Amino acid sequence: MQGGPRLGRSLRLPFQGRCIAAGRPVGSPVVKLPLRTGVVVQMRLDSRRLPGKALLPVGGATLAGMVMRRLRGIPADERILATDADGARALAAVAAEFGFSVFAGPKDDVLARYAMAAEAFGLGRVVRATGDNPFASVRLASLAIEAADAYGADYAGLVGMPVGMGVEVIGVAALLRAASVATSAFDREHVCPYLYGHPVSFVIVRPGCPDAYRLPEARATVDTDEDFRRTVSMVAALGPEPSDDAVLAWLRAERKAG
Repeated sequence: MQGGPRLGRSLRLPFQGRCIAAGRPVGSPVVKLPLRTGVVVQMRLDSRRLPGKALLPVGGATLAGMVMRRLRGIPADERILATDADGARALAAVAAEFGFSVFAGPKDDVLARYAMAAEAFGLGRVVRATGDNPFASVRLASLAIEAADAYGADYAGLVGMPVGMGVEVIGVAALLRAASVATSAFDREHVCPYLYGHPVSFVIVRPGCPDAYRLPEARATVDTDEDFRRTVSMVAALGPEPSDDAVLAWLRAERKAG
């Protein structure tokens, strides 16, 4: 994108003040139309448990760069870093290096930030990722997109894989609807809980991950300093762009070693 980050100024919410119709039953006929898809990764600099982690060095880049490098493998019409004003200034160069546009939106209302970014870039579907996860799986992302397409889902997210390897797929119409009605701070901060917490109002698909990925007790995410040190060790052992198989093998070996 040219000319710096896009700024979120207003949010058009077409469902504001209207009743929300019940979601379609799974298995009902779905008319498939091409959806303009954006990989949208949320990041900010002032993480509560590990401040500044986005710019910590790892894998020959920063954590932010490693995350975006991984996400480039997911087919998409747009790749967007969704952050706040401070993050936009600090992360713009990293985003440009890895081919991500920058959107600056609300700092704490992440649900609104996603909705505004989706509107600004004319998206029909969002693949949601976070800056905590440098080992997100392109294969699992593809399976989540396939599940969303197969069932006409408003929300699709696989379950059972290590924490940090998955993404979430959200229809923008549902995202805007959630942004217009969700009121709790938790729902506004974490984006998707309002959707899957209202399965009557939205079509929710949460299939199990492939057996090869089933390791729900393992962590491949960076939330704390300990997580970051583990990530540095993983990258030292596996290289900066490890395959899913290599990541899973490392995590299983770690658990076996106790």
